[in-house]
Amino acid sequence: MQLPVMPPVSPMLSKSLAEIPAGMSYEPKWDGFRSICFRDGDEVEWGSRNERPLTRYFPELVAAAKAELPQRCVIDGEIVLPTDNGLDFEALQLRLHPAASRVRLLAEQTPAHFIAFDLLALGDEDYTGRPFAERRAALVDALADCGPSIHLTPATTNLTTAQQWFAEFEGAGLDGVVAKPLDLTYQPDKRVMFKVKHQRTADCVVAGYRLHKSGPDAIGSLLLGLYDDDGSLASVGVIGAFPMAKRRELFAELQPLVTEFEGHPWNWAAHVDADALRRYGGSRWNAGKDLSFVPLRLERVVEVRYDHMEGERFRHTAQFNRWRPDRDPRSCTYAQLDQPVTFELSDIVPGLRAPRV
Repeated sequence: MQLPVMPPVSPMLSKSLAEIPAGMSYEPKWDGFRSICFRDGDEVEWGSRNERPLTRYFPELVAAAKAELPQRCVIDGEIVLPTDNGLDFEALQLRLHPAASRVRLLAEQTPAHFIAFDLLALGDEDYTGRPFAERRAALVDALADCGPSIHLTPATTNLTTAQQWFAEFEGAGLDGVVAKPLDLTYQPDKRVMFKVKHQRTADCVVAGYRLHKSGPDAIGSLLLGLYDDDGSLASVGVIGAFPMAKRRELFAELQPLVTEFEGHPWNWAAHVDADALRRYGGSRWNAGKDLSFVPLRLERVVEVRYDHMEGERFRHTAQFNRWRPDRDPRSCTYAQLDQPVTFELSDIVPGLRAPRV
C-alpha cells in the first residue's frame, strides 16, 4: 500500500458544546465505530480510533470498499449497523469476535455500513492540509457513485437545518450534531471540531454498588434501576465518576442500606456460595471482568444526566447530578423519560437500512 496518507492515523476529534455554534458546516453525529478507510487498489485497511485495524472484523466492508470507493483514497467516517429500529451499537460490538467463522456469519447476518464524512487523500493528493469546505466538495464528487454499503453523510451550512436534525434524528439512534469550521484543516487526534449531544435527566433508584479498585472502603460505581410497567426493577446503567474523597464518603454513607441478596430484585447471584456473593462475576464482553456488587435497600433516589437510551438502558455511563430525598423510589419509572420521535434511517441517508432476509 502506497498512499499520500498512510496508516495508522488517529482520527480528528471534537469537543462538547452546550449549543450548536453558528457559521459552520453541520452533520448528524453517527453512533458507531469511528474508522478511517485506506484503499490502494485491491489493498484495503480499516483503521480505528485507537489506530488498531478493524479490517478482519468487517469483511463485507472490505468488499464494499473495493466495489464502491475510488481506486486510491483515504476516507474518515463511521461504521454503523442499521436495523428497523435505528442504529444498533450493541449488535455492532458483537462484530468484534475472535473466531473467523463467527465473523463471517455475522457479516452475513448483520452487515455493517460505512458513513463517510471526511477526505484525507484521493489518488496521489494529500487533502489533510486543505480547508474542510474543499475536502467536503471533493468527497461529494468522489462518492457520487457509492452505495449500497458506503454512504455520504448529509451536511449543511444552515443552522436552522442543523437544529432540526438535532431534534429529529435522535429517533433513528443518532447522537446529536457535529459542527466543523469551514476553514478547518484535518488535524489527527486534535479536538478541533465541535459536538452537541442530547442531555437529559432521570431519577433512578440506587440498587447497589461496586467497590473501587483502590480498596474495600471506596465506591467504584452505583447501580441504577427504573421500574417497569409490571412493577419489576430493571437495571438501566451505572454512575461512577467521583473524586476519591467522594468515593470513600459514599461508602460510609451507604453502609446502613447494605442488605442481603435474598429478597433483593436483582438476586442474580443466588447460585453462588455466600462467600462469593460479593465477588459474583461473569461478562459476555470480558470473561475476566468482575461484576460483583453489594445490594442495597431500595431507599435512595439519585438524579442523573444521560444522553440517550439504547433499548432499556442508558447508552453511555450516566453522570451524577444530585440526590433526590424528596422522591419515592417507586416513582422512578420509565414513564419519566423523554421518547424521541421515531425517524427512519433511510430518510437521513437513502439506502441505509437493515438487510431484508
